[in-house]
Amino acid sequence: MSHAEDERDRPSGHRAGRRRGGLSIQSTVLVMLLAVSVTSNVLVGVIGYVNATDSLRDAAFDRLIEVRDSRAREIERLFTTIESTVVVHSRGQSVVDATTAFSEAFTELESAPLDDAQSQSLLRYYDEVFGPALSEATGSSADAAGFVPTSTAARYLQVHYTAPHADFASAIAVDDAGDGSAWSAVHAQYHDYFRSMTELLEYEDVLLIDARGVVVYSAYKGVDLGTNVLTGPYRFSTLADAYGEALGSNLLGEVSLTDFEAYPPSLNLPAGWAATPIGRDGEIIGAMAVELPVERLSSVMTAGSDVEQGGLGDTGEAYLVGPDGLMRSPSRLLMTDPEAYTQAALAAGTSSEVVELAVARGTTLGLQPVSTPAAEAAQAGQSGTIIASSYLGRETLAAYGPVEVPGVDWVVVAEIDSAEAFAPVTEFTRNLVVSSAVLALVVSVLSLLLARIFVSPLRRLAHAAQRIAAGESGVTVDAGSNDELRAVSAAFNDMSRSLQVKADLLDEQRAESERLLRALMPEPVIQRYRDGDQTIAEDHVDVSVMYADIVGFEEFSRHRGSEATLETLNELVRQFDEAGGPYGVEHVRTTTKGYLASCGLTVPRIDNARRIVDYAIELTRIVDRFSAQWGVPLSLRAGLDLGEASSGLVGRAHMVYDLWGDAVTLAFRVQSERSESGIFLTDRVADALPGTVHLLEAGVIATAQGEERVWRIDIARMDGTRGGSGSAA
Repeated sequence: MSHAEDERDRPSGHRAGRRRGGLSIQSTVLVMLLAVSVTSNVLVGVIGYVNATDSLRDAAFDRLIEVRDSRAREIERLFTTIESTVVVHSRGQSVVDATTAFSEAFTELESAPLDDAQSQSLLRYYDEVFGPALSEATGSSADAAGFVPTSTAARYLQVHYTAPHADFASAIAVDDAGDGSAWSAVHAQYHDYFRSMTELLEYEDVLLIDARGVVVYSAYKGVDLGTNVLTGPYRFSTLADAYGEALGSNLLGEVSLTDFEAYPPSLNLPAGWAATPIGRDGEIIGAMAVELPVERLSSVMTAGSDVEQGGLGDTGEAYLVGPDGLMRSPSRLLMTDPEAYTQAALAAGTSSEVVELAVARGTTLGLQPVSTPAAEAAQAGQSGTIIASSYLGRETLAAYGPVEVPGVDWVVVAEIDSAEAFAPVTEFTRNLVVSSAVLALVVSVLSLLLARIFVSPLRRLAHAAQRIAAGESGVTVDAGSNDELRAVSAAFNDMSRSLQVKADLLDEQRAESERLLRALMPEPVIQRYRDGDQTIAEDHVDVSVMYADIVGFEEFSRHRGSEATLETLNELVRQFDEAGGPYGVEHVRTTTKGYLASCGLTVPRIDNARRIVDYAIELTRIVDRFSAQWGVPLSLRAGLDLGEASSGLVGRAHMVYDLWGDAVTLAFRVQSERSESGIFLTDRVADALPGTVHLLEAGVIATAQGEERVWRIDIARMDGTRGGSGSAA
């Protein structure tokens, strides 16, 4: 279409104004298509971003919860296995005999001679080997002289089994030091058994402690060999605690577990213990203590040093935290990249001394502080998930919870960096920006073409629509010779002719729907139903409920047709419903077996009990009038209760507004278990009535809470006082 033709198609009265205005219709269509496409793309992107973020977060939390629970179960299973193994070995004859033999041989060593050279060699070991190693491990000067044993037997054993092995680990390979002592003979007999136990079960050490508290045997022959855990240099260690608790229980098969704590014989590395009594002939002769296997514990928490395959990706990890707020397992970052761990830990506020010591030891066990929200919540006994900072200062998704191991108050935390968890969302956003730019370019080109094609006939359609909007009827339009536009024109003309008819039908249907809704449910429920609530239910604390039945109606309707019976019943229900208005009583539902109503349901009323009673009395009068009118013996039997109830819409395809709960059930039972007519009510209703309502005792009814008294209203003596059998209640 030429520009001149376009100008001729415009109404003359608007020509100048449109030139003075902003964009032309063609430009408007272009902008509109661009805006719609870009906006829809952005909206889809935003919705996709939100949904993807939520889905990824939920998936990450599910994965973390699974890792948390599996690690906790494995730790609990590990300790259960350790306890079972320790008990089985401690009750074996080999351990019992070895404890007795080592204790007796140790006593003999109290008189064993040590020459000056041997004594000096032991002192040199403490001064030149153990002391410097302990100082280097702790980062501070250590006085080795305080750890030198004082008993002759302990010094003798350490001269022959400890001092010769400066690497602290080779002594376990020695079966006999060749000194000819009885202790060495016992050691040669039993050491292979305990060495196998230590190595196969990966214990850090296995000790036998006799009833005096003396370490009479050690698999690794450390500086605790021969010392007394009750009086010696390690009397304040967790080993002493485990030994004391084990012997204090005085029960074979009981295992005492301790948390990890710095232990000088292990160069101040954290050591935890499992100790159990050893008995012979019903007498406790000592205890076996095993140093908890740190490597097995670390292997559980790091999935065998393959955390990524353990379900935690590139940055996730699971670790244990003790009650002192320190880790009880290694940090993944320290294991994989000590330099990165150093930088992150220092940036997060960990002291340089702790970081250096952790890097030197190769583990954060007992060193790295963890004061994160996840750890604190878990230490408070809670389990859950959270997005918060980690002990390295990174934002993470974490799942946390306690570990159920008797004797240790540990918690487990599984976490993964937020950046990794939400990485697909970042990639999605980047792709969305690129696709939006490409889409905008394509839509711009297409919009130019489409706008020129459609703008002229669409303008005529718009003008016709404006005429209809202004109230004009019978408007028709010719949208052009094109087949599609002709179809649009025909459809538009049909729409114009049928709009009024459809509007009238719509108004009628809306009115009918409104009437049906008001007949089915109260106004508040109607509003919630319109708002789209899928589940509509409400609890009510103080409502009065009446369940009524018309005695004699079945006999009355037996020889009448179904239509006549229903017509009569509907008339009664109509009168019942109309009578409820002045009393504020709401009709809930009606069947041929009963009529359910309530007061105080949607509008709370402090006198709902009195209102429901007055309403029941009015229904009695209605039934009496009906009975007199038809000449048939009809009467009302109603049950009333006051209390808690719930209301709501029941069903999906076929909805029914209903009321249920203890008050409804009891009201039904009060009337259904009576053979005579009358108004029967529970103690709760009776207590809420004024003294002008005269009540008669009508027996009791059994409930889940006990027997409930039932009262009957003496309508003939409403001016009397309430009471059982005519006396005041």
